[in-house]
Formats: sequence, C-alpha cells, structure tokens
Amino acid sequence: MTTRACSRWMAVAVCAGAFAASVQAPVGAADGNKACGLLTPSELQTVLGTTVSLSGGGRMAAGRADLCTGQTSTATVMLRLSTGLDPGRDRSVGTEQGGVEVVTKMGIQVDVKTFGLITCSTMVPPANLAQHGFNTTCTVSKPTAVAGVEVTAKSQHDMVSIERLHPLAEKMASRF
Repeated sequence: MTTRACSRWMAVAVCAGAFAASVQAPVGAADGNKACGLLTPSELQTVLGTTVSLSGGGRMAAGRADLCTGQTSTATVMLRLSTGLDPGRDRSVGTEQGGVEVVTKMGIQVDVKTFGLITCSTMVPPANLAQHGFNTTCTVSKPTAVAGVEVTAKSQHDMVSIERLHPLAEKMASRF
C-alpha cells in the first residue's frame, strides 16, 4: 500500500466517525496536555487488560487539538481533544456516511453506533490492509469541541469492542 493510500485510509478513519463528536475542556493532566486528562491509565487498563502509560503527543491544528498516546504490546491508544470549533459546523449523519462509504469501498468493514452525544465505530480492514490495524473509536460531541478515545489493535483478536470502549467515552463526557 502506498504512503498516499495509507494516509488517505487514516484520514478517512477519522472522518468515518472516529472524530465525529465534540468537547469543551477536560480534566487537566500533569503534563498540561488536556487530552491526557480525559481518561486515567487505570481506566484504560480496565478495558485493555494491560498497563498503559500516557504521554502528550503534542498539538495539531494551530494549537486547537491536543493528542495523548499510549502503547501496549497489542495496541496503540490515542486520546484526542479538539476545542474552539465552530458550533455551526456540519455534524450531520451525511458527513459521517461519506467517510464510511469511502472506507467500505476500500474493503474495510465498518460498524457505527450512536449513543446520544457519543459515536463509536469499529473498522476491520481486509487482509491486504491488516498491517494498519483494527480500530475502535468512541467520540463525544459538544457544540464547540470533540474528544475521542481510539484503540488500534495489531490483530482482530485483540480488537476492543464498542461495548467495552463506550463506557470510557461516557467517563470522558462527564469530565468537560
């Protein structure tokens, strides 16, 4: 797979519901990265079954998005928080559907479930894209921000279900 195709797949993964929600301001983390304050390592450990240490991954989009990453032997964890968004931005199902259509044309199986302000999705790639991982993401949407928790497993066997990740999104929603 080319770098361009890989980048496109990752961008579409975000558009397909992984980042279709919003946030205002979470609990602060020790390193000042607001995304790292969305969930504790012990909360992540409960879902993943293994220790996760989080580290601030920096900022994106002119300082409006914080990233926080963690690694286990079987998965990568990413917490995201994007603030200062236009409250009138398009958050319609149609926008998400467009992303889902693009990835399904690539052979990726997508499942999306919505729970009020929380949207969760799983993406299972075909064999030729399996090296990019098996993704489960839940995001929380509020008028001017988006927060998300994403777990990308190395194998489908290690993939986290929506049912297991959704409670973490509920915790994030109560912290901003």
